Amino acid sequence: MRGSSDPLLLLIALALACAPSGDGDADLILTNGRVYTLDAARPWAEAVAIAGGEFTFVGSTADALAHRGPDTEVRDLEGRMAMPGIYDVHVHPVLGGTEVLLQCLFPPTAGPAEIEETLSACVAADPDAAWIEGGRWTSNFFVDHEIGSPREWLDRFSGGVAISLADDTGHNRWVNSKALELAGIDGATDVEGGEVVLDEQTGEPNGLLLEAAMYPVFQAIPEKTAEQFLRAARESIRTANGFGIVGLKEAGDEGTGVAAYKALADEGALTVHMAASIAIPLVPGTLDLDVDALARLREENRAANLDVDHVKIFLDGVPSIARTAAMLDDYEPEVPGGPSHNGELLVPPEALNAWLQQLDALGVTVNIHTAGDRSVRVALDAIEYAREENGDSGLMHQLAHTGFVAVEDVPRFAELGAIADMSPAIWYPSLISDSIRAAIGDRADRSWPVRELLEAGAHVIVGSDWPAVIPDMNPWPGMEALVTRADPWGGYPGTLAPEQAVTLEEAIELYTLAGARLLGVEPRAGTIAAGKSADLIVLDRNLFEVPIEDVSDTTVELTLYAGEIVHEK
Repeated sequence: MRGSSDPLLLLIALALACAPSGDGDADLILTNGRVYTLDAARPWAEAVAIAGGEFTFVGSTADALAHRGPDTEVRDLEGRMAMPGIYDVHVHPVLGGTEVLLQCLFPPTAGPAEIEETLSACVAADPDAAWIEGGRWTSNFFVDHEIGSPREWLDRFSGGVAISLADDTGHNRWVNSKALELAGIDGATDVEGGEVVLDEQTGEPNGLLLEAAMYPVFQAIPEKTAEQFLRAARESIRTANGFGIVGLKEAGDEGTGVAAYKALADEGALTVHMAASIAIPLVPGTLDLDVDALARLREENRAANLDVDHVKIFLDGVPSIARTAAMLDDYEPEVPGGPSHNGELLVPPEALNAWLQQLDALGVTVNIHTAGDRSVRVALDAIEYAREENGDSGLMHQLAHTGFVAVEDVPRFAELGAIADMSPAIWYPSLISDSIRAAIGDRADRSWPVRELLEAGAHVIVGSDWPAVIPDMNPWPGMEALVTRADPWGGYPGTLAPEQAVTLEEAIELYTLAGARLLGVEPRAGTIAAGKSADLIVLDRNLFEVPIEDVSDTTVELTLYAGEIVHEK
C-alpha cells in the first residue's frame, strides 16, 4: 500500500485537520436578544453562536441552539440589545493612563479656587516631589479669570515643587517659576513652533507656554519607567473594554507607549484590535525622515493585533484662544482693533509633500494633525502629491481634527481617499467651543462638517482624543452629540452647526464599521456575521427605543473581544 501518498487520502486528511473540533459545537451562545449586526444581509438577529473566537452562526435562537454541545455556555440576553464593539480611532491610551495613575487632575470646568485646592492637596501629599504634572484648565481660563501673572499665582502654594499643567487641548502648558528654572526657560528663550508668553511689564515668562514652547519642560521632567507605561496601557485597555471598545488607534506616541502595547500583545492582554501612530522620526537638525529609526520602531513592535505601520505629524495647533491652528482667514484680534493673523504651519508644505511621498512609498499610513482649514488644504495637497508620484497606494491617510474644512476642499477627501478624523466630544456647545468662537467668530457656525463630508462620499471616522478635553474614553456622549449636536450632559444650551447632524444609524456605523475599515480589519471584524471575529457588546438599553438624549447614559453590560469576555458588569 502507498498510504498517505494517495492524493485522495491526502485531501481527506487535510479536510479533517481543518474541521472544527467538537463537531461544530459552540463555545458560547447568546440567545433571545436584539442583535444589531451592521451586516447588510441580516441587519437584525436574535442569537449568535461563537467558537474559536469567531461568530459561527447569526440568526434565530432556535437555530443557534442547534450548535450547542455538552460544554457550550448559553446566555439568555432577555431582549437586551447587542451590537458590534466600538472603535476609538483617535485616542492616547498611555498618555491618558499615566494622567489617571500619576497626575494631579481637575476638570476643565474648575475655577481658580478648585484648582488651588486640588494642587495644594497634591503638593501636601508629596512635598518632596521634584515635579507635579496635572491639568486640565480650559482654553479660556485666563480670559474668564483675572489671574495677573499665572506663574506667580502657582508660586504662592507650590513651595519647591515644579508644576506643569496641561490645558484642555493638550497643546499648551501653565507652569510655575521652578518649572521654568528647571527647563531653562527665560525671557530670551525662543522655541521654533511655539511661544513663551512674556509678562508685558517685566518681559519675563508669565508661566504660559504655547505649542512647542512646552517641549523644554517635557525634557526636564524625569522619564517615566517602562513599568509605569505598561501599567498605564493596561489600565487604559481595561477601561476601554468597559466602555465597549474593541478597537483603538494610538494617535501619536514617541515609542514608549507603543512598546507598552507590544508588551501587552506579547502576554495576550491587548484585548483590542490596535494600530499605533509613531511620532515622525527625523534626522537630528534636519527635516529629513530618519528611515532607519522608523524601520527599527516598526520591526521591534509588530504583533498579531498591533499594527505599527503608522506615523503622526503635527501640522498646526488649535483654533481656540491660543490661535495656533493654521486658518485660511485671519483670527479675530485678541483686543478690539488689535493686530491679527491666521496662525502658522509647523511644517513647510514642501517638507510635508516629501514626507508623504516617502512614507506612502514605504507603506506607512500618515496621521496629520490638521485643526485649521488652511492646514487641511495643505495636507490634502500633500496627499495629492503622493498619489501623483506613487500612484494610489490604497493607504488611508488621516487628517485629524478636521473641524474646519473649506467648502471647495470637501470633495477632495473622497477624490484622494483621505480620511476625515473627527472628535465628537468637541462638536457641541462647550467651554472649548466658546474658546474657538472667541478666536474665529462666526466661522464657528460651520464646525465639524460631518454631514457635508458624508454626502460628498468621504470616509469619516471618530475618536475621543482622550485625555484631551474629556475625562475618559466613554463613546456614548459622543454618539449622542453626533445626532443632536447638543451638549449630552445638558450643561450648555443650544446646538452647534445642527445642519451637520447625522442619523443614529450613521452614528453607530461611524463608531463601529468605519473604525474597523480604518484599522484594516474590516474583512474580519466590524460587523456581526459568521466567520468574523466575535467582537460584541451587550447594552443596558436599546438605542433605537430610547429618546436620543438618553444614549449618552448607555452602559455596557458585556464586552466580547475575539470571543473572550473582557468586561462584564
